[in-house]
Amino acid sequence: MTLSRRPWLLGAAAAVASVATPAWLTPALAQTTPPSTPRRPTPGQTEGPFYPVRLPDDHDGDLLRQGNRRYERGQAVWLDGVVTDLDGRPVQGAVVEIWQCDHDGHYHHPGDGNRADPAFQGFGRVSVGSDGRYRFRTLRPAAYSGRTPHIHVKVRLDRLELLTTQLYVAGDPGNERDFLWRRLDAASRAALTVPFAPGVDGLRAQFPITVQL
Repeated sequence: MTLSRRPWLLGAAAAVASVATPAWLTPALAQTTPPSTPRRPTPGQTEGPFYPVRLPDDHDGDLLRQGNRRYERGQAVWLDGVVTDLDGRPVQGAVVEIWQCDHDGHYHHPGDGNRADPAFQGFGRVSVGSDGRYRFRTLRPAAYSGRTPHIHVKVRLDRLELLTTQLYVAGDPGNERDFLWRRLDAASRAALTVPFAPGVDGLRAQFPITVQL
């Protein structure tokens, strides 16, 4: 009887020991799960001299149409992305602005002689959706004297200016000669330089934006 009961007694003792083990001796599950890594904010860059002095009456997300006029020079592109915070959450209520020169390198700005084609809107502003997504119809950026092709981008939330930066075209030969692009480190270049790739309805560029609130 003593021998036959020994396995049962050992099992019962082990069960009691496992129940009685102090909590501080058992590693917490949370401690074995690595914390999530915050995202890196999208790098900022200078606003430049040609932010509009006065917003055009037509400043929606379609920069290729100014009133009843349609701009048909250059290559049209869909530019879209998502605005998120450092934890990857959509920034609801954010407003994204873009501005750029026309195909001949001219801005709608008195500092540039107001020489931009009147059919090109040149500036657009959209509010993001509940998922943080924004979208513009615009022009593949053109080069002008001293600068590689780029699109200026600004993000606002209420009265706060969260980001001002510039977006570049991946693979453009002018990048290596551009003084602002050359100042960027490798990670910042990767964040601000995106492909303008053919899609089903023309070129498309995706530019995700991460801001610090």
